Amino acid sequence: MRYFAAARAAAGTSEETLDSPAATLDALLTELADRHGDRLASVFARASYLVDGAAWRDRTAALPADPTVDVLPPFAGG
Repeated sequence: MRYFAAARAAAGTSEETLDSPAATLDALLTELADRHGDRLASVFARASYLVDGAAWRDRTAALPADPTVDVLPPFAGG
């Protein structure tokens, strides 16, 4: 899991590795929100996601084995 901008600030780290893979993006986000708290959960609600470099819009779809997930909160500016 790699965090950018506000997600990095909310998680307190730029990336982390989980020992047990989650089946779906929703499951992964729930696990991480439980770990890091409401501030990160709030970022997750507005963020976009990349899984292995591709946009991932279906948060209930099965994740591939050992994915790299990028959390991209909304960015301001040009």
